[in-house]
Amino acid sequence: MSTLIQKYNVPGPRYTSYPTVPFWEPDSFSETAWIDQLQQRFSASHGEKGISLYIHLPYCESLCTFCGCNKRITKNHAVEQPYIDAVLAEWNLYCDLLPEKPRIAELHLGGGTPSFFQPENLKRLLDGLFVSAIRPTDGFEYGWEGHPNNTTRAHLQVLYDYGFRRVSFGVQDYDPVVQRAIHRIQPFANVQQVTAWAREIGYTSISHDLVFGLPFQRIESIRQTVEQTLQLRPDRISFYSYAHVPWLKGNGQRGFRDEDLPSGDQKRALYETGRAMLEANGYSEIGMDHFALPHDSLYRAQQTGTLHRNFMGYTTQQTEVLIGLGVSAIGDTGTAFAQNEKEINAYLHRVQAGQLPLLRGHQLSGQDRFIRRQILNIICRSETRWQPDDWSEEEWEQLEPKLNDLSADGLITFDDGGLRVLPLGQPFLRNICMAFDVRLQRANATRNLFSQTV
Repeated sequence: MSTLIQKYNVPGPRYTSYPTVPFWEPDSFSETAWIDQLQQRFSASHGEKGISLYIHLPYCESLCTFCGCNKRITKNHAVEQPYIDAVLAEWNLYCDLLPEKPRIAELHLGGGTPSFFQPENLKRLLDGLFVSAIRPTDGFEYGWEGHPNNTTRAHLQVLYDYGFRRVSFGVQDYDPVVQRAIHRIQPFANVQQVTAWAREIGYTSISHDLVFGLPFQRIESIRQTVEQTLQLRPDRISFYSYAHVPWLKGNGQRGFRDEDLPSGDQKRALYETGRAMLEANGYSEIGMDHFALPHDSLYRAQQTGTLHRNFMGYTTQQTEVLIGLGVSAIGDTGTAFAQNEKEINAYLHRVQAGQLPLLRGHQLSGQDRFIRRQILNIICRSETRWQPDDWSEEEWEQLEPKLNDLSADGLITFDDGGLRVLPLGQPFLRNICMAFDVRLQRANATRNLFSQTV
């Protein structure tokens, strides 16, 4: 395994989309084209599937130095009302473009820190959203992200009353040394309290987010963190690889030195330790980075082959239209992507002027859509199929040596009609997907774009 880690521990995407954002072609995109694709895909799929809706709530009261998300650090809660006003105005702009009121199959509040917002302001946000929506679809799933240090029972109750049954709490690591390094001081008692509240209120899928590969992390600290997590037995666990990307603008990943981070081999040992403990206690690995108990909908989606992945990560919903609201949020029609302004003031200004706050986007080519299907299959189902004539002779000549290499290392088995990921290949899903990523290969540039794959 050590040799494989040395070989495959390279910068690479997490593939919440294909093409990945650095390889979008701005010249292929326009607001008119985005609206046209949105309307077409909505009309074709909405009645059966509804839409997904992601809302980015960017504010945090303090900076966690492991975080690479788009956020604004402030203790000034006066920012809440104007930001919610802008999100609702953006939602109304979209509703005016659609031929009928949308039904929401999937709704997720991410951040930043959604629990930065007061419960009454979250209620106002949801009141405004559902004024324009007929109703949820059958089997809808609504989820949100809470910080254990500032999530109150009122937060949990307000969102539950609007149909939210999923909540994820960011834990990261319980080791005090690690917590100080990442500026995330968070006692176990706080996580225990919010988990208990969520269960008492009626949430059916509670997730804890853990991170491996953090500065000063050791095998013993991972064992302790997982043991404490198992005491609370969340329905899902996200066990993420720390993405070290300190070069990104606005990133706070400078509270420690590179040499404070575990090496590739050490980082993989941290993951294997955590995975073994979770699986010994009834959790199953879902795709990459995720674990779930058998009663959870994420587990059932994997078993039935309906697991999906989009800009919100793994999901049980199969909608073709995703609308992203808020600063930096990304929308997806299956044929086009669009991202909002990444600076809050620019976002607010555009929305207040009655404009969709679009910054950039990409219209997918036929090849993009085909490769996207292969990557989605690999990352959700650990296998994919194709027809031999789906590839041109030149494309297959470029792909086949990469597949031969992966096969020789025992990561996959393949033929001219598809591939299957072997157990040894599960830790290297990102690398397997990279073999298909022609845009990444054409650019021949991975450094200072992506985190390490291991």
